[in-house]
Amino acid sequence: MNLEEYAVPDLDRMNRRGMSEVIYGAGKSAAQIIGIIEALNQAGQNACATRVAPEQAAEIRASLPAAVYRAEAGLLTCDVTLLPEKYGCVTVICAGTSDIKVAEEAAITVERLGVNVNRVYDVGVAGLHRLLSRLDQLKNSDVLIVVAGMEGALPSVVGGLTDQPLIAVPTSVGYGASFGGIAALLGMLNSCTAGITVVNIDNGFGAAVAASLIVRRLTGMNATAKG
Repeated sequence: MNLEEYAVPDLDRMNRRGMSEVIYGAGKSAAQIIGIIEALNQAGQNACATRVAPEQAAEIRASLPAAVYRAEAGLLTCDVTLLPEKYGCVTVICAGTSDIKVAEEAAITVERLGVNVNRVYDVGVAGLHRLLSRLDQLKNSDVLIVVAGMEGALPSVVGGLTDQPLIAVPTSVGYGASFGGIAALLGMLNSCTAGITVVNIDNGFGAAVAASLIVRRLTGMNATAKG
């Protein structure tokens, strides 16, 4: 199947947004992802695909040996240029180990967009001392991304202790009454801590893009990302 039969890569997005189009891998065949990656690479742009399953990654890497798969985040990348030099700092915080896949999707995306990342994982409210012992790391950041499932309480706690822009990411982690992340989403949307921004369930990528744009403005950077 020819590329134009299933996709129209947005090759001008780099100029408009400072980052290349990112491929959403779920629902696409490996062949379709390969075609879009090749189009981006041929235009001199790095390629990144999110939500790539291991079996998709194996097929893609067989055709594109330069592709790198990060199973811990479900991300596959294929670069033809150097990534931008790092500036600023985003801290990615997650409540539990089960939330790490979403947190890593956010962290790796932030890094590819040219921003330094600090990771603070497994500091959920069930053991609040774990978070309190690392507050200095949080307070030295430009933006915070807080990832949590279950009842989604962690962003409220972090937001009440810090003064940085905070982007909350609900995850689908939890038992039956979590309703696949809806409970965490509603908890974050109804937070009594003012100023929290909430993205969609499991959307580490979206949180990363928002955080990177904020850092770019805060630091006065106009660098064009290659991610």
